[in-house]
Amino acid sequence: QVQLVESGGGLVQPGGSLRLSCAASGRSFSINTMGWYRQAPGKEERELVAAVSSGGSTNYADSVKGRFTISRDNAKNTVSLQMNSLKPEDTAVYYCNAEIKYLPSYGSGWDQPPFGAWGQGTQVTVSR
Repeated sequence: QVQLVESGGGLVQPGGSLRLSCAASGRSFSINTMGWYRQAPGKEERELVAAVSSGGSTNYADSVKGRFTISRDNAKNTVSLQMNSLKPEDTAVYYCNAEIKYLPSYGSGWDQPPFGAWGQGTQVTVSR
C-alpha cells in the first residue's frame, strides 16, 4: 500500500508565499504523474492545480500560471509546490496525488492497472 504525506500548509497574507511538500512511501512501486489538487470552501470537486510527469513535463491551471511552480524528485518519490503571490482565492485544502504502478517485485497483484493515490490534504489560507 502506498501512502502520501503532505506538509507545508498554513496561514499567509495576500502576496505571500508557501511551499507544499508531499512524500510517497511503500514498497515496490513506481510513480507516473504526480500533482496537486485543491478543494475550495463550498466547492464539491477538487480542481487540478499543477502536475508533473515522470519525465518532468508540467501542466498548470490557468489561475496559477506564473505564480506556482511544481517540482519532483524521482529518486525520493517527492513532489513540491512553490506558491508565490498568493491570493485569497487560493484558499483551499490542497491534496497531493500520484499515479501509482506496482513493480513485479511487489508480488501477487502487481500487474493491476495504475491507480491514483491521495494524501490527507493540507489547509492553505490566504487572508489578512
